[in-house]
Amino acid sequence: MTAQISDPVAAHRRTGQLDGQCLCGAVTIRIDGDYVAAVGVCHCGMCQRWNGAVFGVFAAQPDAVTIKGPVQRHATSHFAERAFCGTCGSHLWMRNTTSAEDEYEFMPGLFPAAAEFPLISEIYTDCAPAFAALSGDHRRATRAEYESKNLYVEGDTP
Repeated sequence: MTAQISDPVAAHRRTGQLDGQCLCGAVTIRIDGDYVAAVGVCHCGMCQRWNGAVFGVFAAQPDAVTIKGPVQRHATSHFAERAFCGTCGSHLWMRNTTSAEDEYEFMPGLFPAAAEFPLISEIYTDCAPAFAALSGDHRRATRAEYESKNLYVEGDTP
């Protein structure tokens, strides 16, 4: 059953400062501006391979973000990149690269304050492994529902 939530993001928009870092501390990230204090998750094959299970993120506006340290970027498609710490390998973000205004989608575990963020959306629900079934009242979309409205990697399956 798909939760009927008109705009799940609006109630979670915030402006302020969040500080985060990778596992070894070599990469630091400061958000000082607009971000969404809520998490969305993805169960597509690429996200499962990158994270070993569920991929969860929260969004921040690029003009609010300052990143320092040995970041490595990997173009995972013609429209997106994923980044990780060049020292410890911690996953940092996924970001569409079609526009300089595209939001960063940060890994919540990098930011202590994000432990309080609620889950508001879940995509590729029909691709989720049995051990990663999520409950609660949040927006859900199957692979077909998501891909009918968004950019995606053709043929990517779990």
